[in-house]
Amino acid sequence: EAALTCGSLTPTRGMISMNLGAVIDGTSNLIRSLLSGMAVTMLADNLGTLIKVDVREAWPDEAQDFTPWLADNLQRLAEVLRIDLELEDTEVHVQEFQADIVARVPQDGSVALIENQLEQSDHRHLGQIMTYLAGTGAQTVVWIASGFSPAHLSAVRWLNENTVDPFAFFAVRLGVVRIGDSLRAPTFEVLEQPNEWDRRIRAASHRSDISEIGQLRRDFWDHYSRRKPGSLNLRTGYRHSNVWHWVEEAELVISQYVAQGQVGLYVRGHMGVSEEITAQQIEPFDAALR
Repeated sequence: EAALTCGSLTPTRGMISMNLGAVIDGTSNLIRSLLSGMAVTMLADNLGTLIKVDVREAWPDEAQDFTPWLADNLQRLAEVLRIDLELEDTEVHVQEFQADIVARVPQDGSVALIENQLEQSDHRHLGQIMTYLAGTGAQTVVWIASGFSPAHLSAVRWLNENTVDPFAFFAVRLGVVRIGDSLRAPTFEVLEQPNEWDRRIRAASHRSDISEIGQLRRDFWDHYSRRKPGSLNLRTGYRHSNVWHWVEEAELVISQYVAQGQVGLYVRGHMGVSEEITAQQIEPFDAALR
C-alpha cells in the first residue's frame, strides 16, 4: 500500500523530555488539523446495523494478506489478550512447515506463537501448532480462526488445564464487520484462555520487568500524554509501538509510532485499497505532512 512517513528522530532515554517536544507538538498539531478538517457530525438518530462480513472480503489470502496485516497491527490482538506482544518474524520455518507469526512477550522475554486460519478450525492446524510449539520453544500459543468446532475448543481447554505455568493457549475467533456501506472493521473474540487468566494478568501488571524498547515507548507516550493531555486517551503505562487514528472522511489511517531507531508519523490507506488510489488520497495533504 502507498504510504507516507515523515518526522523521524533517533531517540534516547535522556531525550524524552527535551528534544522530542518539537516532534510531539508538530505531530499533535498536524493530526488535530487533519482530523478537524475531516470531522463528521454524528446524529443520535443516524444509527446503523452491524453487518458481519466474510473475512476473505478483507483478506483474500491468509499468507499474503492477513498475516502481514496482523504483523503490522499486532497491538490490536495484544489488547484483546491483555498481554504485550512484540513482533519477531513471520513465516518462520519449523521443520517442513512455516509458523505464521512469532512474537515475544517483553515482560519475561518468552516466545509467543500465532497461527492463523481464515476458515473453520481443523485438525491439520492443531497438529501444526503442536509442532511449532516444540520447534520454537513458545510458551504462549494463539490460534486464530474464523470459527472453532467444539472439539477444537475442548482441545485448547485441555491444554490449558493439563499444562503448567507459564504455558498459555488461546483460541481467538476472527471476524469482520461493518455498518451499512462503511469500511470493514476486524474483530477478535477470545473463546478459550488459560484458567484464572485475570488473576495472572493482575499479578503480571505489578511486576516492573520490561524490555528496554518497551520502557522507551512507555516513557515517550507518558510524556506525550502529559504534554498534550486528552489528545490520545491512552491508558497509563501504554507501551506499544503505534497509536492509530482512522480518518474516515479522507479514507486514511494516521499512525504515530515509536520504533527502535526513530519516532514519527506514518500515513497509509485502508486495507485492500490500491497504491494508486491511496496516493491520490494522500496528495491533498502532502505539503502539510512534509
